[in-house]
Amino acid sequence: MEASVPYWRLSAFYFFFFAVLGSFVPYWSLYLKESGFSAAEIGEVLAIFMLMKVVSPNLWAWFADYSGLRMALTRWLAVFAVLGFCTVFIGHSYANVVTSMVLFSLFWHAIAPQFEATTLNHLGRHVHRYSHIRLWGSVGFIVAVVALGPILEWHGASWLLPVMVILLAATAITAFFVPSDTGHHQSIASHGIVRILRRPEVIGLLLASFLMQLSHGPYYTFYSIYLQSADYGRGFIGVLWGLGVLAEVALFIVMHRVFNDFGLRFLMLASLLLTTIRWLLIAYFVDYIAVLVVAQLLHAASFGLYHAVAMQLIHHHFVGNHQVRGQSLYSSISFGVGGGVGSYISGGLWDSYGATVVFSLAALASMLALVVAWLTVRFGKVLSACP
Repeated sequence: MEASVPYWRLSAFYFFFFAVLGSFVPYWSLYLKESGFSAAEIGEVLAIFMLMKVVSPNLWAWFADYSGLRMALTRWLAVFAVLGFCTVFIGHSYANVVTSMVLFSLFWHAIAPQFEATTLNHLGRHVHRYSHIRLWGSVGFIVAVVALGPILEWHGASWLLPVMVILLAATAITAFFVPSDTGHHQSIASHGIVRILRRPEVIGLLLASFLMQLSHGPYYTFYSIYLQSADYGRGFIGVLWGLGVLAEVALFIVMHRVFNDFGLRFLMLASLLLTTIRWLLIAYFVDYIAVLVVAQLLHAASFGLYHAVAMQLIHHHFVGNHQVRGQSLYSSISFGVGGGVGSYISGGLWDSYGATVVFSLAALASMLALVVAWLTVRFGKVLSACP
């Protein structure tokens, strides 16, 4: 890593940013259930949170790309994300929770695309080392999810709220210590974004990413509730979530070598196949701890490997002054629309058809993503020239 790369400041931001998600993603649905929300309402709330990824990143992307002031924008987005989330303390009604999610996600979802582009520009020609910084986000997720499980077991899900505020504040504070990437800002000419979006390989990548995250909808919305209904405690649920992200960390450590040994097309297809297997294991073997452990280890493929490959492809396709908009489109279409639709559909089907059917449909969605990627994604070793 070059001395000019602010490794630890970038890593610290990722740590706290994903510690927030390590608190929110596994336990927010449990908090809502404990607060009296139905499965359909929980699905709707999570769908709204995810669908805001369509609005929020793109709302700020143009300004970030053309001004180059990514970190200045990131810092204040983090501050307002804290304030937006704090509105949840006003009341516990459905209307207030929805309002809080809209205000929080309006700022929160715009942070990641800005910061991802900043990180990649700081890395410069060492972009293949991205995973060594990003893995600290996974460490933050693990620390939060494992530590918070027993706390919520002993004191109730309401303790989630103050913990979230503390972690959000820490994220905002660390953002002010990350230097701007102005010196790395690329102003080179690039094709119009419409021309980029017309390419079959770009269409295929975004469609596959949509289906991939749609398949994750039931997991992010109902996995903790599913395990709790199978008589697993919150402490053990936290350990399972942490185990999945630990597998992701292990993969990130060796990711640059994986990229040098295998083509991106092969890695994407492998991740989609393993994701399909993961959802089927969760659907049919929830009573078997060993199988659940295997399924969680496959998180390294379903999130870690797929996201790392997609990041490289997006960074390759969207160059110059289209970087943040490329990141925003990827986030919006996959995590936003895909994740939101997945959460909404799973919320509507959960009580009527049960977890087995819902996770089987998730497997079908990831298999469709595999077909799309097989037909359209043709890239080999984008990073083969890197040392």
